[in-house]
Amino acid sequence: MSTSTMLPSVDRFVWYELVTTDADAATAFYRSVIGWSARDSGLPDWHYTMLSAGDRPVGGLLEVARAARDDAVRTGWIGYVAVGDVDAVAARVTQAGGAIHRAPQDIPGVGRFAVVADPQGAIFALFQATGEDPMPPVQEGTPGHVGWHELHAIDREAAFGFYAGLFGWTKAETMDMGPMGIYQLFATGGPPVGGMMKKADSVPAPFWLYYFNTEEIGPAIARVHEAGGTLINGPHHVPGERWIAQCRDPQGAIFAMVAPKP
Repeated sequence: MSTSTMLPSVDRFVWYELVTTDADAATAFYRSVIGWSARDSGLPDWHYTMLSAGDRPVGGLLEVARAARDDAVRTGWIGYVAVGDVDAVAARVTQAGGAIHRAPQDIPGVGRFAVVADPQGAIFALFQATGEDPMPPVQEGTPGHVGWHELHAIDREAAFGFYAGLFGWTKAETMDMGPMGIYQLFATGGPPVGGMMKKADSVPAPFWLYYFNTEEIGPAIARVHEAGGTLINGPHHVPGERWIAQCRDPQGAIFAMVAPKP
């Protein structure tokens, strides 16, 4: 993790991390599908792979220990939200009915983080950076970066209330998706950056889904298949003249892609 990459305004998603059962295989998959480059972070006593779009770090990847796998530790993508005080916000998570999965701890020279869950069980992380000034934001739609954040919840309204109370997020427009219910867009201080919806009954637990920008959705789906992944849903044309597809990587982590072209 790079301090200069992870120090934008607070209360926004700033980092994305994959916890996987096979770090080497997952790295190869996302390099092929999304086009990221990968390198070791250099953090002492912590094998952590940095994933970058061009020269700009986007996220990280680490392999869950075998002992942790036996304890059914959940693998998948985790989004980090920047905060001013990790310990204070973690305490507010529990006060609001959420849970702490990993208590606040330091990453030497980088910052402090905690892994938490909202009251319905969706996991995310808190991050408090130290050090350098932030890098400027990338242009919307830049390939390899996250273009959308989507929460699949048991109770959409209750979920929004939790995040609004914790981070000050605000409602944007809503979309009626018929039998799938209302899709609530939300903003974090600017244009909408994501949506919240009721999860499908077939989905076992609430979760955050992250959409990676790509240039064309068709070729991106082809790369998913070629690299051993699975298309779960799509491609679909969505408002904003964009195309989306939801996928599963070979190790079972769910992710999505969004593109301006079919």
